[in-house]
Amino acid sequence: MRVPNRIATRSTAVAARSTLTTLTAAVGAAGLAAAAANPGLLAAVDQHAAGVRDSLHGDRRPLTVAALAGYAEGLRDAASEHGWTPPAGAVDWSEPDWLLTRLLAVCLLARALDPRHLA
Repeated sequence: MRVPNRIATRSTAVAARSTLTTLTAAVGAAGLAAAAANPGLLAAVDQHAAGVRDSLHGDRRPLTVAALAGYAEGLRDAASEHGWTPPAGAVDWSEPDWLLTRLLAVCLLARALDPRHLA
């Protein structure tokens, strides 16, 4: 019987969407709004998005919610191991660090997949 596999798959999909929704609430909504108003930030986010696509082999296979969520979680885990902590308050998007720009790029790519993931 394959029911457990479908449940696990659905749970994985829900977890991936939850990760992207949480990320978008934390940095994506404000960051993408700031990028829309700041051409320099938008260019940096676009460059990072290209880097994320390259890392996930987006030129050879379509990006997925699960791949983007896993990538974002991996970034945060690696950064945490090196002492990074998420911003406690509002982010100053005039000069975001590399990690926040990369995470914002993940949000941009997720929005391109399906805007419902950013609700």
